[in-house]
Amino acid sequence: MREDVKIVVYHARQCDPKKCTALKLKRHGFVRVVHQIKFLPKEAVVLNPLSEKAFSPEDRMRIERAGLVALDCSWEHAEKILSAHLKLRRASRCLPFLVAGNPVNYSLPTKLSTVEALAAALFIAGFEEKALKLLSLFKWGHTFLDLNRKRLEAYAKTEDSQQVIELQRRFLEEHYHGPSTDNP
Repeated sequence: MREDVKIVVYHARQCDPKKCTALKLKRHGFVRVVHQIKFLPKEAVVLNPLSEKAFSPEDRMRIERAGLVALDCSWEHAEKILSAHLKLRRASRCLPFLVAGNPVNYSLPTKLSTVEALAAALFIAGFEEKALKLLSLFKWGHTFLDLNRKRLEAYAKTEDSQQVIELQRRFLEEHYHGPSTDNP
């Protein structure tokens, strides 16, 4: 099993460089940062919160072949960046329900930092060791895993996007309404 995944981050220069997880990952040699969409690898899996297809273990082979891309930008401006030319020859995927472990958005659903998004995708795709290495650069990295381990492990056991969506429904129900008492 390969652990050398090509990871590229599109960085829109919209955040505080001192707090930016993508730039810290770059300084440690874990990612390549680009500032123009045209420099993203063709056919890579792009983590896109606006995508209609959920990320799943079936994306692993594409990641091994073409890489994984995260978008580091303000979501208020995301639609401009995530326009049609981004979709060409790239697999756009949204991550399933997870909660943030970073200090800025602690425990908020779907408010993941770039490193959390990358680590989640890597974990789900079977690159757990690589995910742990990325998170280990941050003193709060273990918190993301503590908050999401059950979800990440369950998503990683699915076969495809549809199964991820089914699991996500259950996790959302538990998160907002508590555990179900219907199941023995």
